[in-house]
Amino acid sequence: MAYINQYQYYTNNEGNPNDANWGSYQYVTLEDIVNNFMLIYQGNHELVNNLNRFQVLFHAKRGIQELNYDALKEIKILQLDLDSSHRFVLPSDFVNWVRISEWRNGVLRPLTENIQTSYAKAYLQDNDANLLFDQDGNVLSPQDSEIDLARIRGGSRSIYLNSNSVYDGQEGWNVDGCWYFDYQVGARFGLNTETANSNPTFNVDKKAGVINFSSGSSMRSVVLEYVSDGMENGDDASVSLNKLFEEYIYAYIRYSILNGRLGVQEYVVNRARKDKSSLLRNAKLRLSNIHPGRLLMNMRGKDKWIK
Repeated sequence: MAYINQYQYYTNNEGNPNDANWGSYQYVTLEDIVNNFMLIYQGNHELVNNLNRFQVLFHAKRGIQELNYDALKEIKILQLDLDSSHRFVLPSDFVNWVRISEWRNGVLRPLTENIQTSYAKAYLQDNDANLLFDQDGNVLSPQDSEIDLARIRGGSRSIYLNSNSVYDGQEGWNVDGCWYFDYQVGARFGLNTETANSNPTFNVDKKAGVINFSSGSSMRSVVLEYVSDGMENGDDASVSLNKLFEEYIYAYIRYSILNGRLGVQEYVVNRARKDKSSLLRNAKLRLSNIHPGRLLMNMRGKDKWIK
């Protein structure tokens, strides 16, 4: 990335948006990574030679993707209101979720993933349970299955401690943090504290690209924290990497190329692997940003009276 003056940094030359350059000095662009590698790390007198630019570009993008999954800790946050079907459409660059919370009365309330199935696909059947097909031989499907309708309408029972729970309205006792009820389900039943949660619950249907919420979350605002792959929806010009990982990405590209080449000695590949691993550890330590003040706060949090 070319260096810019202070005016360009703060105002983006009066462009829109004016905050486009804020924090940009922390990052190196994908184009700069590829250019630097082609110029410095490959050539006739280098370990890696006879490379095409597209090869370096491919391995650079793969390395950035792997870093975005865990090491970079650059979490994206999206807030949306749920519709009447209690579904949250996953963002276009979604890879995996970190935390899902409900925004209510000015407070973020973390939600629990429902271990029960709350969505399903269904096929239309006749009175004899035979499948129904269209004229092209494809099985017919309703818009929503009975499980989906029960979730949307709030008719499905739940193992969680909310309005749909089998324990709702029942008297119970709390002994050593565990709830016990006289509610009969074949025998005396004790509630698992893992499911003792009165907030709405959710299921992530990755194949359908949605998050399904329990009916208690109707028309509420949900905040999704998630990780992407850093590819910025295919726009290579917008892809960048934190400078703390710049040396690692060069080592990653070098190792990936050597590891895939025929005739490269094993000790050369192993040395490249060790260089890559050590640089990754160094970058993670730098990014951890551990300050004495934070450690002191954590230690003070442990200083409590035991009642």
